[in-house]
Amino acid sequence: MNFDKLVESMIKEAQERGEFDNLPGKGKPIDLTAYFDTPEDIRVAQSVLKNAGMTSREVDLLKEIAELKQVLAAILDGKKTLAPGAKPGEQEIRKEIEKKQIELSLIMERQRRQRR
Repeated sequence: MNFDKLVESMIKEAQERGEFDNLPGKGKPIDLTAYFDTPEDIRVAQSVLKNAGMTSREVDLLKEIAELKQVLAAILDGKKTLAPGAKPGEQEIRKEIEKKQIELSLIMERQRRQRR
């Protein structure tokens, strides 16, 4: 049995056992915007580091920003059912997202300048 068939078989068995039934984001489209906003050479380097069990600050920031955006979306969805003016943590989350985006932009700009 070749490698591809072995992997396919293992995935099929895991599906039958229901191991993929409760994954986060199930049934939702994957947002790859941040991935494609990252230059290709950086993505390749990050992939190598990730496979080695290491992640860069940029990767961590992208994950943190994505998680904060999900929290903000949940707050905004919940806000529809709250009394007018009740915004639990919305401003704090927005500030944290902005702070992390600025940090990411600074890191990316520093890397661009180093490549010149």
